[in-house]
Amino acid sequence: MKKIPVAMQEVIDNFERLPGIGPKSAQRLAFYLLSVPETVTDDMGEAIKNLKKKIKICRECFGVGEDELCEICSDSSRDRKIICVVERADEVMAIEAVGNFKGVYHVLGGVINPLEHIGPEDLKIKELIKRIEVGGVEEVILATNPTIEGEGTALYIKKKLEESDFKGKISRIGSGLPMGAELGFADQVTLSRAFEGRREMNV
Repeated sequence: MKKIPVAMQEVIDNFERLPGIGPKSAQRLAFYLLSVPETVTDDMGEAIKNLKKKIKICRECFGVGEDELCEICSDSSRDRKIICVVERADEVMAIEAVGNFKGVYHVLGGVINPLEHIGPEDLKIKELIKRIEVGGVEEVILATNPTIEGEGTALYIKKKLEESDFKGKISRIGSGLPMGAELGFADQVTLSRAFEGRREMNV
C-alpha cells in the first residue's frame, strides 16, 4: 500500500480528533480539501482561528457569544423568570431554532457521568443555584437529554434546588424526545412538542 504523504496524514489525524469522524471520513475530507482552490482552505483556516479568538463563553449562562454576555442574556425582552437548563451550548441553538421559547438558558457543560469521572463539581450546577438564589425565577426547565446520565443529572439538580428552598416550578421536557435522543440532533417539530409537553418533576 502506498504511503500517504506526511502533510495529508497530519490533516487526516486532525479530522479524526473530531466527534463522529472516523478514519475513512477523515481521509475523504482531506482529499476533498486537496481538490478545492487554495482560497477555500485559507478561508476555512482563518474561520477556525477566529472561532477561538472571537467567540467567548457567556459569564451568565455559559453559552457562547461574541461579548461577555451572549445575545440572549443581553436581550431585555427575554423572560428571566424561566431558565432552561441544557447540557451543551449547541443545544441552545437547536431550541432557539424552534422559536417558541422566550426564557433564558443555563449551559451545564455536560452531564454527571461517573464512568468518565465527571462529577457535579465539574459542571455549572453551583452557578445555576446561585443564579436562582438571586430571586425572580419562577420555573426551571431541566432539558438534559433523555439518557441515563441526563436523567440522573436532572434528578441531582432537582434535589439541589429543593435543598436551596427554591419555591418555583421544576419541570422536565416532555416525551417528544425518545429515550437516548439528543436535543442537538432533534428536528424542530420534536423539540417543540418536547417543550409543550414538559411536566413538573416528581421523584
